[in-house]
Amino acid sequence: MTTWIKDDEHTWVQKFCKNILKMGPVPKHVGFILDGNRRYAKGRNMESVDGHKKGFDKLSETLRWCLDLGVEEVTVYAFSIENFKRSSEEVNGLMMLAKEKFEKLLEEKDEIHRIGVCIEVIGDWSLVPSDLKQLMAKAMIMTKNNSKLKLRVAFAYTARNEMLRGVNSLITGVSDGELVQDDVSEEMLEDAFQIHPPRDLDLLVRTSGELRLSDFLLWQSSETVICFTDVLWPDFTYWHLLAAVFQYQINYLSLSKMDLKQQDVNQCSESERRKANFSDRIRNDKWATLALDSEPQVAA
Repeated sequence: MTTWIKDDEHTWVQKFCKNILKMGPVPKHVGFILDGNRRYAKGRNMESVDGHKKGFDKLSETLRWCLDLGVEEVTVYAFSIENFKRSSEEVNGLMMLAKEKFEKLLEEKDEIHRIGVCIEVIGDWSLVPSDLKQLMAKAMIMTKNNSKLKLRVAFAYTARNEMLRGVNSLITGVSDGELVQDDVSEEMLEDAFQIHPPRDLDLLVRTSGELRLSDFLLWQSSETVICFTDVLWPDFTYWHLLAAVFQYQINYLSLSKMDLKQQDVNQCSESERRKANFSDRIRNDKWATLALDSEPQVAA
């Protein structure tokens, strides 16, 4: 058993309900805003970091549930850039917790490979401590060929920051001559984001009763079914997940599933070649940077 994906036994009633839901459309990409850890801790006279530990335990359960349902991608809002404004004690505690969990993931690599989980971390890595960044890079490299479930961790992330970095990437591409101005489009901006290949969010679950998106995957949420629930994240249960999937299914037929992206008839045009080369360069730069980040940092 791995720390990141807990084994879980369901009752026959839960199994029955799960099998019924799986007869309908199951969301392929589910996002979670893991809210309520601090309130959970405060209500039990615990330290805030202990509430976050309980939140991680709940995430490991939820990932197993998503696997069982047939969800292909899970994106979790683990740490917002705005969270850096919290007390230094809490921020340092969260960084230490993240470091501990990624170290554990690397130790459990055989089980992670057996389950087939691919880890991806998105966010502004320039804000992440170097020792944690090294562990994240190693985890991504180690699991990049796994394909059963993609777990995307949004860490030091906001959607506005994601869009800003994407726009800056296109500006650099034009100024360096990789692209011309007419190449720039919504599709090219989307391709410059860290989520690749681009995939819209099907279902978003936010716990703790807050009715806002908090700058999470705003670009990817234009046709997302959003489920707000009052339960605090550590108290989230299998039934809450099934209820969210059921809500998705109720709204499924009303969602526009048409692909409105128009393909250029001339796939071999100069513009298409420039775009493809630019996209390939971004992907290659990503893995080259990860390889560097995964190495121990030498003091100057």
